[in-house]
Amino acid sequence: MSGILQNYLAEAAGKAQQDLLKALDGLPQDKRDWKASGDARTALDQVAECAILNGGTAELLRNKSFPPGFDFAQFQAAKDSLAADETALRELLVKNTEIAMQAIREVPDSEFDISIDMPWGAVTVKQIMAYPFWNMCYHEGQINYIASLVGCLNYSPG
Repeated sequence: MSGILQNYLAEAAGKAQQDLLKALDGLPQDKRDWKASGDARTALDQVAECAILNGGTAELLRNKSFPPGFDFAQFQAAKDSLAADETALRELLVKNTEIAMQAIREVPDSEFDISIDMPWGAVTVKQIMAYPFWNMCYHEGQINYIASLVGCLNYSPG
């Protein structure tokens, strides 16, 4: 039956978004922009990445090509700006996760094996469909690690 993988990955992305925000909410407000060391990333920076890239993933699934002229410095600046406004960050994460979920659900089974050239190598549409789920789960773990460093990890699955 068509759509089983799409529905699974879309729902998994929605759950991962909820879990990511739960991890962020587990940090005291004054620790959400805390860095363990000079080059470490803050929890807000990581959530900002997810918020932006979920929207980018939706575009990638629809266009089947990496954006020409992608500017990493511009992406970094957008991420920094978003991380400085937690309300906007949360709104964009929810909005772009919903957009990504819809884009994932719209991928026909026949497109799973289409290869898309990325700056680091080719990836299939099927792999890109899994990216929002994977990336948010990864960053949930990173934020929980920050919580363990500052002594406030109170993890309860689900």
